[in-house]
Amino acid sequence: MRTTAALLIGTSVIAFSVPAYAAQTGQAAQAQTANQGLAQGSGDDIIVTATKRASRVQDVPFSINAQTEKDIQRANAQTFEDISRNVAGLTVQNQGPGQSQVSIRGVSAGEIVRDQPGVKEQVGTYLDESVISLSLFTPDLDLVDLNRVETLRGPQGTLFGSGSVGGTIRYITNQPKLDVVEGSVEAGVNTIKGGSMGWDAKAAFNVPFANTAALRVVGYNTHFGGFIDSVGPFSKKNVNDGNRYGTRVSILWQPAPQIKITPRVVYQKVTAGGFNREDHYILYDNEFTSGAGGDDLGERKQYLKRREHFSDKTLLTDLTASYDFGPVELTSVSSKMIRKILVSRDASALTGSVSVSPFLSIFPGLDPAIVNLTSNLRDTTHLNQFTQELRLSSTGAGPFQWVFGGFYSDAHRTYHQRLPTPGYDAFIDAATAPGVSASQDNGFGLVDNPYHADLPYKDTQKALFGEASYKFGQFKATAGGRWYDFKEERRFHSGGIFSDLSDTTNRTKSNGFNPRGIVSWEPDRSLSVNLQVAKGFRLGGVNDPLNVPLCTGSDISTFGGFQTYKDETLWNYEAGFKYSKHGITFNAAAFYADIKNLQVTVTAGSCSSRIVFNVPKAHSKGLEAEFSAHPLPGLDLSLAGSLLSSKFDSTLIGGTPPAVIGGIRDGNRLPVVPKYQFAATANYEQPFSATGHWFVNGSVQTIGSRFTQPGDQEAGAGNVNLIYFDPVTEAYGTSTQDFGSLKLPAYTMVHASLGVRWTSGLEIDAYVKNLFDSNPKLSLDRERGLRARIGYNIAQPRTIGLTVRQSFGGAPAVALPPPPPPPPPPPATQTCADGSVIAVDATCPAPPPPPPPPPPSAAPERG
Repeated sequence: MRTTAALLIGTSVIAFSVPAYAAQTGQAAQAQTANQGLAQGSGDDIIVTATKRASRVQDVPFSINAQTEKDIQRANAQTFEDISRNVAGLTVQNQGPGQSQVSIRGVSAGEIVRDQPGVKEQVGTYLDESVISLSLFTPDLDLVDLNRVETLRGPQGTLFGSGSVGGTIRYITNQPKLDVVEGSVEAGVNTIKGGSMGWDAKAAFNVPFANTAALRVVGYNTHFGGFIDSVGPFSKKNVNDGNRYGTRVSILWQPAPQIKITPRVVYQKVTAGGFNREDHYILYDNEFTSGAGGDDLGERKQYLKRREHFSDKTLLTDLTASYDFGPVELTSVSSKMIRKILVSRDASALTGSVSVSPFLSIFPGLDPAIVNLTSNLRDTTHLNQFTQELRLSSTGAGPFQWVFGGFYSDAHRTYHQRLPTPGYDAFIDAATAPGVSASQDNGFGLVDNPYHADLPYKDTQKALFGEASYKFGQFKATAGGRWYDFKEERRFHSGGIFSDLSDTTNRTKSNGFNPRGIVSWEPDRSLSVNLQVAKGFRLGGVNDPLNVPLCTGSDISTFGGFQTYKDETLWNYEAGFKYSKHGITFNAAAFYADIKNLQVTVTAGSCSSRIVFNVPKAHSKGLEAEFSAHPLPGLDLSLAGSLLSSKFDSTLIGGTPPAVIGGIRDGNRLPVVPKYQFAATANYEQPFSATGHWFVNGSVQTIGSRFTQPGDQEAGAGNVNLIYFDPVTEAYGTSTQDFGSLKLPAYTMVHASLGVRWTSGLEIDAYVKNLFDSNPKLSLDRERGLRARIGYNIAQPRTIGLTVRQSFGGAPAVALPPPPPPPPPPPATQTCADGSVIAVDATCPAPPPPPPPPPPSAAPERG
């Protein structure tokens, strides 16, 4: 913490002590950069690298969105979720800090629960050239000093590999620059309705040196205010506050024009004191308990017996090097990522519900007081991953373009789960016999830990990829593919009285080929029409064994026969067009994704286990469009939206008697996916002086209804066999109640901002997010399949904030038209009517009198 604070202070000193020469360095370069910055509002001028080469958004032959640095600042975005609502077809399911799950175009298998480390992601995530995605825990990166965030829709298995079955997200940072001293510092403060204060301090600077190198350093520290209050034994206001701080340091060394070498170090730590969960029912606090009887639960409240915690430390080191041979460029990308993640939850309701049912019937002499013990579920993940990509690509502007390369990754990941519950062993041994709890430890050497498991993984991936395009006249054909070879080894070692005492090693492997073909028609620079067929995949795996001691007989017969699950594959068929002219940009696409062996997670009844099933057939189809216009000087309008229909095309039957498993029924909706999503934004900006502008911005975002898991849409899904325990009277039991629909309702959020900026680089921005203080339900949070707890992860309430940003060097913050030339000075002389020239303060001579009129002539006599 002190190191980060020192970095921020030092950066600020540098920013404000840079000599005046920095603001004047490279005037021509400043003007060029300023023009590029102004053009960022126009979609056809945004440069992206979605095809592993630089090109305009409008020239990329598939559907892509790029949110620029300007867009991010206008939205006052703090997280990727803030960005996602403005991007058509992009959905984020919030499951707490650092655990949000992303889906694109409705390709979703639903919620991946916290203790499913073997399930792979459906959307790949990259920081520049380095892959950073990890199922469950893709880093929640700070958005400072980003050039843009690219959303590549549809399977990207050709160039980006596994994990990109639905699409790819790319955070593109600003790179070191050799020719300019530039940077920025910013500070912000905000207050949350009914919550606590938040603040942030961020800085970035770029310094060239030795004519062949440049250093770019970013530092940030953000405190997120809390807005959830806890009741119960652990009572605290704003329990879910948190912090995020980190740095990015990169160096560009360019010893020759054709050689570029960029090493970089990225470090970030995110912590949170709790989760944004709103409890509606929990084992200890409900209508069956004494005292408040559940009345102390309500909006933005949760019940806790102990504090919860989240921590994520991420260290990424990478090296990108390129050599331009002329017609060909060689690029190497090496990266190493080390992460340590802890999710610490209050699992008292989980452990207590097991103690009510089935343990109070299995162990008749068990003291009911065991249900009231405090329990802590601790999930830890340690990742050490190395990746290497090497590729060759063509350069120049000829009709034939190509890229070819290879990729290798080696990841070692260890997942630990512990359930420390002080006093638990004594209760079990008293009801059975001394040493019974210790006999269930299975070699871990733990006490008072009714469940514990170690799952070390070793994953290796090899791939060859290539893509080429040829342009002939108004048409361009693109074809490519990726050959991949995956291997995974996992050991599952568990112990404790809840577990089945497993110690097994499983291996899975897969190889195959993912092709892509695109045909484009471009009659002129402003219009293109694209047709695409592409394949994507997601690696399969091995399910964890059921926690047999907790299962009923029907649960074992339904869920016990599924050990492995296959690769998920997808064929995407897409048609789209892109138009940009006269300040109007309109991009749209229609698609149909045919999904095979969709990997869907189902809660295994009362077992407190999760099982992944392959659904033979499913599909997602829809329309997406993004429109922007500049109808008046200073006015920018944009609209983005998508209509989706994602459904199962198969029914999964199992159990005795046979029944539909987990809501996987032909015609049911895929979870997480809204049927519609729209966002409209307006920004108006005008000068108030020769050196400054004022601006106002507003946005409206609407998200349709969704389901968290497939079974939530089944008839009677809200009719739950609840478990309860009164801590005061020690009364316990079960009760069936109907909570109604488990559908997550549609919601709308409105944001607005007002600010001023000057050519000196100073900007002041006041904003309000969630203006009307809506309380949307983002995902359903459950314990033991709704039996022990029913809650919802919710969005942040109305937040009012102020950001002050100072940029220096580089391009001016506001590019204003040149002032009109001054009026010419008054003349020193004047010219009189008679043609004479005299002093301006002299009097011209009076004009001579006009000559008298001629006398009239005598009229002629008449004859």
